[in-house]
Amino acid sequence: MGDCDSTISEVEGEENLIAAARHIVKALGSNKKLTFSARKTLAELGTQLSTMAALNETKGDGVSEIEDRLYAVEEKILSWEEDQSMIWDSGPEEASEYLNAADEARKLTERLESLCQNKDDDEYKLLHRAHNVLQKAMERLEEEFSHMLVENRQPFEPEHVSFRSSEEDVLDEGSIMSFGDESVEDSLQRDSLSRASEEYILDLVHPDVIPELRCIANLMFNSNYDQECYQAYTSARKDALDECLFILEMEKLSIEDVLKMEWVSLNSKIRRWVRTMKIFVRVYLASEKCLSHQIFGELGAVCVDSFVEASKASMLQLLNFGEAMSIGPHQPEKLTRILDMYEVLADLLPDIDALYSDEVGSPVRIECHEVLTGLGDSVKATFLEFKNAIASNASTNPFAGGGIHHLTRYVMNYVKILTDYGDILNFLLKDHDEDDPSSLSPDMSPTKEEENKSSISPMARHFRSIASILESNLDAKSKLYKDASLQHFFLMNNIYYMAQKVKGSELRHAFGDEWIRKCNRKFQQHAMNYERASWSSILSLLKDEGIQNPGSNSISKTLLKERIRSFYIAFEETYKTQTSWLIPDDQLREDLRISTSLKVIQAYRTFVGRHGSLLKDKHIKYTADDLESFLLDLFEGSPKSLQNSYRR
Repeated sequence: MGDCDSTISEVEGEENLIAAARHIVKALGSNKKLTFSARKTLAELGTQLSTMAALNETKGDGVSEIEDRLYAVEEKILSWEEDQSMIWDSGPEEASEYLNAADEARKLTERLESLCQNKDDDEYKLLHRAHNVLQKAMERLEEEFSHMLVENRQPFEPEHVSFRSSEEDVLDEGSIMSFGDESVEDSLQRDSLSRASEEYILDLVHPDVIPELRCIANLMFNSNYDQECYQAYTSARKDALDECLFILEMEKLSIEDVLKMEWVSLNSKIRRWVRTMKIFVRVYLASEKCLSHQIFGELGAVCVDSFVEASKASMLQLLNFGEAMSIGPHQPEKLTRILDMYEVLADLLPDIDALYSDEVGSPVRIECHEVLTGLGDSVKATFLEFKNAIASNASTNPFAGGGIHHLTRYVMNYVKILTDYGDILNFLLKDHDEDDPSSLSPDMSPTKEEENKSSISPMARHFRSIASILESNLDAKSKLYKDASLQHFFLMNNIYYMAQKVKGSELRHAFGDEWIRKCNRKFQQHAMNYERASWSSILSLLKDEGIQNPGSNSISKTLLKERIRSFYIAFEETYKTQTSWLIPDDQLREDLRISTSLKVIQAYRTFVGRHGSLLKDKHIKYTADDLESFLLDLFEGSPKSLQNSYRR
């Protein structure tokens, strides 16, 4: 009943419309003069009637034309549905035809959407069919897009961009040492961290297919299949980035994995991380962003979004390793490696900020800054632990031969290496002043004049503190010797080594000439104390006191013979002992021999010359030249004996 009423209403409405039109025609016939308003209204009515007539005339013809065109497009699209081969592998002509067909499907779909009024129209059925054709075309284009990205990926060859993986593990075994390791002088070699890997754009995908990829991307985005295209791209590029890290030998490690790792393995991975960061950020990520721009550059923000989404996981993987190192144990042997990590990340920070400058990249930027801060805190904590380790390095037995202790070599060579990180250390330690200035011994502390100079850098203050802590530790170790002369001998050796290490390296700028002069005075004092403790009692045997006849100033032959015999016994005992002592430095060894020889030989010549008439040849076991020759055997670290020696 309702449908009938509706039909009656439509008929009545049309009759009323016709009646009104006849009335207008009749009125126009009797009215020769029309007002402006009447003419305007009639003109608008005429225009509307003309448009309605044209639409009714062309709609039928247009739909028919669309259907014919859709049929042709559908035939082209479906012809590849059963074909397992890739369209773009079949040649440029086939690819171009398919792309044109897909674009035609998009245009027909858009036109049909504008024509459809309700779901009962024939146009709506045709629209549904067009949507199906377009969907199949987009699915195929997504597949072709992914295939082209993968198959045309360019091989990544790090050696072409100043990165040689063959270098990585050459020094690893030699670079591993525990605190105080004697091999530190050879093993503590800093890696070169120059800006060798400047930004360098690689073709990550073959240049010939970039225009094709761009056309597919533009078409898919224009067809509202942007998410499918975006996901296909980011998925392919994520795999490529994972492969890049694999080539650079950076495996995925959790923070727990890193914290459990042995230092030998961890040290190698840190060196690899430092090299990888430079090549990955300045070369690979820079090239990755360029690729994204080449393909999506005409599509606005997706250009940046696709780069960030593709690279974020790999970048965070690398930063995750840095975070693990920053929260790990603050072992002194890790200090230079953590400084390497801090240095390279600080150097790359502007590059990373530029790569991820947009809001979508902020998580990577923030994480990078946080990791850098964490590494800086770790450097400060490890530096403090380094000092504590020096102070607490205890020995239960005296160091054999009184030579240069392993700790002295380790600390001085370590500090020497740290001068390469001067800018970083001065920055990180500027607010990390000494809590206890009294830790500096009076002899090693900077003078008031030096304190007032603004040139005393934070690093220099800490280096002097380290030297002072080391000296205090050495002083404690020297007391393990029962022989006082060996105590001074040991300190002479070690303080001389400290002074020479500073004098002959960049450490001189940090410690200053006044510190070196103080150090020289200290080792010279120990050298004199050694001579006094070793030779004073022996040289006293070459004096006349105690060899006179009772109640007379004349020399007793018996006492004289006993005295010269006692001298030989004491000399031989000292010879046997001190040939086993060691002075590693050639110049110091020669200087101390000469100084000792001058005192001993002069005293011996004088004594024998003064009493020669009372001594027979059989009582003169050694000549002065013999003794001088024997003294040249001292301090070689190889024990010798004179018990079976005879006069030469």
